[in-house]
Parts: sequence; structure tokens; C-alpha cells
Amino acid sequence: MPIPRTAIAAVATLVLLANTVVSQEKKISRSQLPAPVQATVATQSQGSTVRGFSEEKENGQTYYEVELEVSGHSRDVLIDVRGNIVEVEEEVAVAALPAAVREGLQAKAAGGKLVKVESLTKHDKLVAYEAQVITKGKKSEIQVGPDGKPVDHPE
Repeated sequence: MPIPRTAIAAVATLVLLANTVVSQEKKISRSQLPAPVQATVATQSQGSTVRGFSEEKENGQTYYEVELEVSGHSRDVLIDVRGNIVEVEEEVAVAALPAAVREGLQAKAAGGKLVKVESLTKHDKLVAYEAQVITKGKKSEIQVGPDGKPVDHPE
């Protein structure tokens, strides 16, 4: 029995709305940042190149992200409305990873190629390493803990 088009459209609309409610991101300019966020950005961006800003709404909370380039690698800083740093994602060369982390990521990649690896720090604590992986032409993302072991839940 064929599925009516209205049912397909309704399901598609619900999926889109669910994704919108969980996380919304829009590009903004520096002048649109609240004053406390601008102060944090000024401190965090010293010695780096600012690539852009975005405003993110996640679970009813507003955050601001500054995308930086520091010494040739990326560093993204997520800041709350009060100017507190919530999360930092910083690119790490595979060769510079602790051996246990490199081995854990390679094991989890299961033969795929590690394209980009980032350390993930939340509230000044290293919580995970995440990597973009290409396997048979398909991109995916994997994570391991700071010890190289699989994480119980994605950070």
C-alpha cells in the first residue's frame, strides 16, 4: 500500500522542526556579540586570526562561537552570554597525539583515514578527542576519551 504524500510531508516537517529545536546556528559579525562575549573574544583571539563568529541556540540556551586560526591550525571557542568559555575544540596533528589516543582513534576508524583530529575541552577539562574519518568515500566522526578509550556518550 503506497504511503500518502501528506504523511511523508508531515514526517519530513517534524524531522526538520526537531533538528531546529535542538540546535540553531547563524553567522554573525563581531559587533553583534554581547559585551561580555566581546571581552572574552579579545582575550582568546590574541595572536590568532579570527575566521568568523556564529550564534548558536541549543536547548533554549544561547552561545557564541569564535572560529580562530592559531599557528596554522583551527581553534573554535564556544562562549556563553556571560562571557564564560564553555567549550574549546582545537585541531591536533595526528603525530602529536598521545600514543593511546592515536591508537584508540585508529582502532575506532576501522581502516578509515583520519582527516582532522581535535581535542575537546569543556570547562577547562580535556574530555575527548574527536576525529573526522573518511571510509570508502563517506565522512563520519568518531570520539575517544583523553585516555584513548571509547567514550560512553558523545561529548
